[in-house]
Amino acid sequence: MGFIVLIVRLVLADVRRHKVRAAMLLLAVTVATATMALGLSLRGVSDALYEQTRAATAGPDMVALSGVTDPDVTAALASLADDPEVVAHHGPYRIVYADLTTRDSISSPVVVQGFAETPGAVNRPLVTSGQWLRPGGTVLERGFATALGVGVGDHVTIAGRSYPVVGIAVTAATSIYPWAAQVGPYGGPSDYTGLAWMTRSDARTLASSQDLPVTVALDLKLRDPAATEAFLDAHRIATLRVNFHTWQFTARQDMVILRNSQPILVVGSWLLSFLAITGVAALAAGRAAEQTRRAGLLKAVGATPGLIVTVLLTEYLALALVGDALGLAIARLTVPAIASPTASRIGDAAGPGGAAVAAATVLAVAVAVLSTLRPTLRAMRTATVTALTATAHQPRHRPWLTALSALLPTPLLLGLRLTARRPGRAVLQACSTATTVIAIVALLTLYAQPERGYGLDGSSALPNLRGEHDRRLMLAVTVLLIALAVVNTLTFTWTTAMEARANMAIARTLGATPGQISAGLSIAQLLPALPGAVVGAPLGVGLLSLFAARNSVASPSSWLLGAALATLLATAALTALPARLAARRPVAQTLSAETA
Repeated sequence: MGFIVLIVRLVLADVRRHKVRAAMLLLAVTVATATMALGLSLRGVSDALYEQTRAATAGPDMVALSGVTDPDVTAALASLADDPEVVAHHGPYRIVYADLTTRDSISSPVVVQGFAETPGAVNRPLVTSGQWLRPGGTVLERGFATALGVGVGDHVTIAGRSYPVVGIAVTAATSIYPWAAQVGPYGGPSDYTGLAWMTRSDARTLASSQDLPVTVALDLKLRDPAATEAFLDAHRIATLRVNFHTWQFTARQDMVILRNSQPILVVGSWLLSFLAITGVAALAAGRAAEQTRRAGLLKAVGATPGLIVTVLLTEYLALALVGDALGLAIARLTVPAIASPTASRIGDAAGPGGAAVAAATVLAVAVAVLSTLRPTLRAMRTATVTALTATAHQPRHRPWLTALSALLPTPLLLGLRLTARRPGRAVLQACSTATTVIAIVALLTLYAQPERGYGLDGSSALPNLRGEHDRRLMLAVTVLLIALAVVNTLTFTWTTAMEARANMAIARTLGATPGQISAGLSIAQLLPALPGAVVGAPLGVGLLSLFAARNSVASPSSWLLGAALATLLATAALTALPARLAARRPVAQTLSAETA
């Protein structure tokens, strides 16, 4: 039998015998790698969507804007088109600042750009629904229209006049919704603003009838699109009252809405990986005696140490790589929705790039290796005879501890003894609880932040897209963390019960009831969970402070206390079922199995 075939058969046999452990490792690695791949892919996907939109709409390399409409400034703006580096241009054209209201009384600031009925060579918005401009009508930018809930055929009121929506379009000349203004009236600060187009005559009439603020803009196509900085250096001093927006600036601005998304996903993947390591490590530690005996059997039939290590590690690595592939596939399917929370861009979002794939794969391998390396090395180093005749570890007898524990109630006594005999397991349980509380506290703190809506006067009719996007991502990551923590808690309880079944059976022969045994097993999980919950709350606040804005609001102390208490209550509830099932096992059957 070949070396590889032997390893495959041994691995498959072990996976079939321990399906639950395999499923847990697969689940943990999948969610961790998917989250990390998503976090690392956001920048590349956002840039790709902008580039595709720019190509489809003949996006300009630079937009020059001036809030001063004096003839000399307008002339200076128009003279930019005569620069030898400019190969094509569009404009100058008007940008009118106004207010828009829908039939549902949703109001928002809007900038109205006056365009020709026939698009030019530069800045040709792509109509995705309806048609392009006609007199008396307006075309809305797709991200803005989606937020308003407006479609072709609806009517909107702009500066007190009603206009039919004749089309929906996208453009790469401005940033995504809600940053269409580029500059505010007269070149001042910009605000959350939508974008609409009208014919040049309609835009002129709109501005003059209401005496609205106007900005003049010029779109430029350069001979070398990468030479925008050199063009700026040549014209910035001569045109002091002109603002320049390069295509690089617009692409960077698209990422503003995702500024918090990447830390949420990347840090979330770290926490998920940590939970995965603690859970799988607990399972591996619970199987330490079995793994040692298995290594002894392999040594007895002539297996080399290299073969033993390969067999024991290959199973975990294979499952981790399968989970990595599933996680990358999930990331590929979900990245369009996460990387483009507005409808302002078009194109296909590519999946995770090479760097994201490599990082996710390294993460998957690290989870598998760190979870199982210690029991694997222990099994390899154990002598063959010792491995085949290994008996239960006899704890050291401490009279003072025995006398002290005799004063405790039976459930607490059993719980303390189980915890003291497995300090490593207790540390893992405490870390798992702390990680869960960190995520819950971060989520509560995020929900405590006030968000200014995009409507007029900060109304909530148009919610803050970035805030909503961050909350949805944080909620999803927290749900995944809680799911893994639930699996870990059940695993810890069941593994502890299986390892201590002989001791628990002896305790029952000495008078302990099944209820006391069940309570003792639950207490063994609650004791390390308590310091984990206490430490997790301030750690969650500290972790979020690394990424929060300076004016962020701290969540109420009652929320933090409630999160810690809820975690402890959930731990008690989760441990009740496996503890009760283990406590109901017949004493005679348990003792006979141990002495067989």
